Amino acid sequence: MGQLSVGDLGQNYSGAYTSIVSSAYKRHGRILETALRESLRDSNRHRVWQEGAFKVSRAADQLVNSQSDDECRRTTLPYGDSTIRTIQIDMIAFDDADQTLRAYEVKRGNGQFDAGKIRSIRRDLLCAQVLLKSYGEVFNYGIRSIPKPWSLVKEELDEHFGYPVTPKIEQANDYFRAKLHELLEAA
Repeated sequence: MGQLSVGDLGQNYSGAYTSIVSSAYKRHGRILETALRESLRDSNRHRVWQEGAFKVSRAADQLVNSQSDDECRRTTLPYGDSTIRTIQIDMIAFDDADQTLRAYEVKRGNGQFDAGKIRSIRRDLLCAQVLLKSYGEVFNYGIRSIPKPWSLVKEELDEHFGYPVTPKIEQANDYFRAKLHELLEAA
């Protein structure tokens, strides 16, 4: 997705500026996530939502630690059984055209994650994968840090969704960048 770096701001800032930029970085991912979700809501083929407490069962947690990615892709476990933890899923999208339900973790794509973070994201994605079919039945920039097929970069989004989401995401990104510049200039 869009990237924002201190170099984009045109000069080096310190003190209060560093605080503003740090705060902005933290919100930038949420802005891009919201822009993607809202863009897909304009599509006549997608229903999208955020799941703040997706239930992960003990069986799912253990399974993803003992099977390969391909085996996990082919496995379905019942959703809601023996919940041991919950995960936040940034976006779940149901595509009416091909009747698929997919879960997404949205990241800015502005750098690499450390090995522990990659393991954590991978584990959560695999848990969501093995539970998603049952969940659906119950409820009816880019640096790629997580390898394919578990990740998408900006250039792949429009084709993946079969709908042009990138222009609205970039519009939100441009607005964010302009407002950040204004805020820094005012400080």
